[in-house]
Amino acid sequence: MVKDNFKLKISLFFSTELISQRKFEEIKKANQAAAKKLIEDHFSSSEEEGDEDTEGKQGKIVDKTFITYTSQIDGDMHELERTRQYINEAFQSGAMTCLICIASVKRNQAVWSCSGCFCIFHMPCIQKWAKDSLFLVSSPLTDDDFGKRDYPWPCPKCRFEYKRSETPTRYYCYCGKVEDPPLDPWLVPHSCGQVCEREFKPPCGHKCLLLCHPGPCPPCPKTVTITCYCKKAKPVSRRCSTKEWSCQQPCGRKLSCGQHNCEDPCHAGNCKPCPRISKQKCVCGKRVAERLCASPVWHCDQVCGKILPCGHHTCEQVCHPLACGECPRSGKRFCPCQKSKFFLPCTEDVPTCGDSCDKVLECGIHRCSQRCHRGPCEICRQEVEKHCRCGKHTKRMPCHKPYLCETKCIKMRDCQRHQCKRKCCPGNCPPCDLPCARALGCRNHKCPSICHRGSCYPCPEIIDVKCKCGNTKVTVPCGRERTTKPPRCKELCRQPSTCHHPNREKHRCHFGPCPPCHQSCQKVLEKCGHLCPAPCHDQALVKQTGTHQPAGPWEQISEPVYIQTALPCPPCQVPIPTECLGKHEVSPLPCHAVGPYSCKRFCGRSLACQNHTCMKECHKVTKVSDRKAGRECLQCEEACRKPRPPGCPHPCILPCHPGKCPPCVQMLRIKCHCKLISLYVECRQLSTADVDGKNRLTSCKNQCPKELPCGHRCKELCHPGKCPFNCNQKVKLRCPCKRIKKELQCSKVREGRVSLECDTTCKEMKRKASEVIVILPALAELEAFENRLKGRRKKNRKKDEVEIEPSAWQKYKKVFLSLVCTLVVMFAWYLAYDVY
Repeated sequence: MVKDNFKLKISLFFSTELISQRKFEEIKKANQAAAKKLIEDHFSSSEEEGDEDTEGKQGKIVDKTFITYTSQIDGDMHELERTRQYINEAFQSGAMTCLICIASVKRNQAVWSCSGCFCIFHMPCIQKWAKDSLFLVSSPLTDDDFGKRDYPWPCPKCRFEYKRSETPTRYYCYCGKVEDPPLDPWLVPHSCGQVCEREFKPPCGHKCLLLCHPGPCPPCPKTVTITCYCKKAKPVSRRCSTKEWSCQQPCGRKLSCGQHNCEDPCHAGNCKPCPRISKQKCVCGKRVAERLCASPVWHCDQVCGKILPCGHHTCEQVCHPLACGECPRSGKRFCPCQKSKFFLPCTEDVPTCGDSCDKVLECGIHRCSQRCHRGPCEICRQEVEKHCRCGKHTKRMPCHKPYLCETKCIKMRDCQRHQCKRKCCPGNCPPCDLPCARALGCRNHKCPSICHRGSCYPCPEIIDVKCKCGNTKVTVPCGRERTTKPPRCKELCRQPSTCHHPNREKHRCHFGPCPPCHQSCQKVLEKCGHLCPAPCHDQALVKQTGTHQPAGPWEQISEPVYIQTALPCPPCQVPIPTECLGKHEVSPLPCHAVGPYSCKRFCGRSLACQNHTCMKECHKVTKVSDRKAGRECLQCEEACRKPRPPGCPHPCILPCHPGKCPPCVQMLRIKCHCKLISLYVECRQLSTADVDGKNRLTSCKNQCPKELPCGHRCKELCHPGKCPFNCNQKVKLRCPCKRIKKELQCSKVREGRVSLECDTTCKEMKRKASEVIVILPALAELEAFENRLKGRRKKNRKKDEVEIEPSAWQKYKKVFLSLVCTLVVMFAWYLAYDVY
């Protein structure tokens, strides 16, 4: 009984142990599955948060990828920038995007990378793309051509063409070593972590030293010993990616002309043609010309002209190097229709055979009906029943004319969107040449390709998603910018300050409004000029009240509304020593309450008259010089009692005033010096003027009315005393014969200091006048005799009497006599004037 109980207990213990072990295993598997799922969810999307830990981890992974390149070979980090950009985009938010489905590429998804542009696509997307591309290319083919040609399919981004056999079927890492690479958070996404070992492009015999990475391999960092292009310089050690170099010495290789050497600096490839110019003969040797040494073979434009072996004809070829050959007219020759054969000497032309031409015309159906003839056949003029190109209409017309009807084709083109609309289309409609212009998946651009069937290619444009300041950016395909989260930026925020401070508190670049400013206000207060010590209050949150009126008691009270507004600075509390109104004492007051006060004393300031003081209680006075009354003080109302200046009989008209009394401005009535006009002069001017000043004041400024002894009027202005005898008026003085006339001052003529005598001209005129007086009687007697002769002539003369032309004396005697008489009269007048 005891043994059975013991066995029962043992069995119960083991069964309980087995159940516990089974439950433990189940919970362990569940926890492992949850942990694995958590890791996949955490690292599956490229849109995770880029916090400080992730950024540090990313930097470690990138450095680990480049460590072999930089440590073993000591490569230049500048050559890795392009590859580094691809690796950074693999970690950036939204950077890895499939251009086909416009969706993010996750870490745990199978991908394919293009070897031309290194763009990454989902494996199912690129397989469907390749299949659709091959179908679109092969669909227009006939059954006979289908399958005979291996048509390529292009990359969606760079259009790099792949063969049908290169369609991806398996998921490999970037270097192609590992199939289905496992997910590792400490490696670049979709990388196997091994050395890349892909051959460089262009191939140089070395392999990439980086760990498995996206994007292109960097330039080869290996060091090789290589000489320059011309092989003259000693070999040097250089990077394999830049191994070709030039020593800059003259090349010296023989040029193609075989005469000169290359003078260019050491260069790659073949030498340039010889640039020198030399005299070269043409092929036939008739002409010599200066030509480039690199092209010595040339042809002139002259006909050969050599006599052919027949001896009758010459060669008609243009400048040729070989022998002229036999005469083209020798041997057997056919007639123009090619039916009869003749053996004739080259000097005779082949005759026509007389048979019908029977050559096929241009139409390809009918033959020429003319007799054998030289030259081309005529066009076909036979009328036939012609069908148009589309076969819908017939018409009888000449055979050489084409027939096209006006019917437009209504078939759809290969794009299945537009009709052909070509006139008289035979059925093989041309491809559609209209632009597609359908909206692409990005919804920003339209398809630029020619109208086609099927879906359009993805948008080839790339857009940068930038942070707020624009220094950090992520390059994504067009269309993904709406869903891509902007990258986090480590730069400082550069948004301008919205408060009065010139700079914000330092913080990182961000979206949305900046945090409130916590700097000290430090504004200069307008009233006192002190700096405000309170925190910045330009954008303080203030509760808005009284803006909403409730409709009734049933309406619920809404939450208070806070608005952002600028608050005024608080009152200044700095103690300021302040004087009283009358500046008699000083007391300390708060800066905001500073103001003068009355000390109840007498003002005691000197009034404006400077003769009395203000007796008013301490009061505010406008700032003037010390101890002088302002406009608020009392005004002196007493009359002025100061003495007047000598000579002024009038009292001061002003009240009590400081300083001297003003000059007397009363007007006095006096007579001028000439006693004709009454003048009004101020008293101050007359009393303060000297003798000359009084003479000026009592002058009327008019011309003196008195006459001088010479009979002329005084030219001076109104003056006291006698007029000065210095008459300057001009008078005329003549010589004795009255011919010479001159204007002189009256005072000099009266004093007899000036006289005017006759000159030699006057004497000569007197002599001539005496001679004229002697001749004058003879001239008068001659004129009387001529007048008597005129009176004896008969009035009626015969018509046939010949007129006699008068002489010069008869024509101009009256003019001469009148001139002589005038001279005589003028001379007699001068003599008479001289006598008087």
